[in-house]
Amino acid sequence: MRTFIFACVHNAGRSQMSAAFFNRLADPELAHAISVGTQPAECVHPVVVDAMREVGIDLSNAKPQKLTAELAKNANMLVTMGCGDECPYVPGLRHNDWPLPDPKGQEIESVRQTREEIKRRVLQLIVQEQLSRGVTAP
Repeated sequence: MRTFIFACVHNAGRSQMSAAFFNRLADPELAHAISVGTQPAECVHPVVVDAMREVGIDLSNAKPQKLTAELAKNANMLVTMGCGDECPYVPGLRHNDWPLPDPKGQEIESVRQTREEIKRRVLQLIVQEQLSRGVTAP
């Protein structure tokens, strides 16, 4: 089982959407994702919960969590969300950065656009990493 970490600073938007799409689309026999942050917020942004609900993913009970050495020790890849110097870094872990706009304070239409870009990138990652269960990128 391969583990992919999606991380940002507050773990309340982009990383939550990324991990949720990954866990829905990747073959669960091959991989799973976790979502973390360096300074976790109290809750997932409500607009993110609403945007993901539109595509059948419920994040209403998702809780932001802190990136720890324990969570990272068996991971295969860390994907950060374009948070610059504040992005988490784990020495020795493969890393990819997705420069995506932070949904905090954004209108739903903007969050929908970010959501769709995240879905596209997650599908691409799944195909590249050969973790697909017959799903192909659009």
